[in-house]
Amino acid sequence: MLNRRELLAAGAAAAASTFAPAALAQAFPSRPVKIVVPWTAGGTGDIQARLIGQHMSQTLGQPVVVENKPGGGTVIATALVAKAPADGHTLLLMANSFVINAKLHASLPYDGIRAFDSVACLTNSPQVIAVNAASPYKSFKDWVDAARAKPGTISYATVGPATTQHIAGEMLQRAAGIKLIYTPFGGGAPAVQAVLAGHVDTVLANLSEMNSFLEAGKMRPLAVTTLQRLESLKNVPTVAESGIAGYEAAAWFGLVAPKGTPADAVAKIADAARRAMADAEVRKKLQAIGLDSYLMDPPKFAAHIADQFARYSKVIDEAGIKA
Repeated sequence: MLNRRELLAAGAAAAASTFAPAALAQAFPSRPVKIVVPWTAGGTGDIQARLIGQHMSQTLGQPVVVENKPGGGTVIATALVAKAPADGHTLLLMANSFVINAKLHASLPYDGIRAFDSVACLTNSPQVIAVNAASPYKSFKDWVDAARAKPGTISYATVGPATTQHIAGEMLQRAAGIKLIYTPFGGGAPAVQAVLAGHVDTVLANLSEMNSFLEAGKMRPLAVTTLQRLESLKNVPTVAESGIAGYEAAAWFGLVAPKGTPADAVAKIADAARRAMADAEVRKKLQAIGLDSYLMDPPKFAAHIADQFARYSKVIDEAGIKA
């Protein structure tokens, strides 16, 4: 028969075993959380990961560190996170390329968008359709009317091919019933420079890549691709309000985790991201690099990814876009 001391010890052990799973579940995060960024240090993706991650660490009570893994059109970083333990301590900062790659590549080292759990959409980068200040096109309507009158005569530049901007251009052609000459460049900056030099008629690029030229009066913005007008370009109409109903295209960024990440971990990360994006100083710093808040919780972000995959797949198939 057990004496009183042994009974107390046995009871304590039983209580410890009973509450151990709950204690483990509440332990997240138990170590630093890593955000893997598929682009080089110093770029838009890297800067926002560090800004948002720094604030998230205050909520999570653990450091949030950024690891840059560029290369392979973001596939290298994406595969790395897909194979990481599904415990919430490894996240991927992804963008439209996450969805585009899932459509374009039949042999990815991970199961496309199905290999991840959605955590939070964070920001978007407005796209602007612009021309040289000396261009005869004074408005988006002028530009579309000219493109309809003479199909295949107006050129447009983007970073590309098979990029967010390229697909946005293809979507625009189909929605507006126009045919343009596509001219891809190795980056957004060279595409903008081509318009400034008069080599290409139009550019579709991130606002951040042309803003200084717009402010200097060297380029003319015709339309923005978001559904709402931009605070910084209040006088520039959206494509949708210019007669192309429902048109929207933007580069967006969000966080995903390996498939099977515990729901409580996803919820804690999403809450930390929400708190970061609610901080006025964080938003101000993001706007300085051309990013607006585009916050979505896990369910809404999952629906957004599915919608983008369906829309992009349709355009990629119709336009015959290849990787």
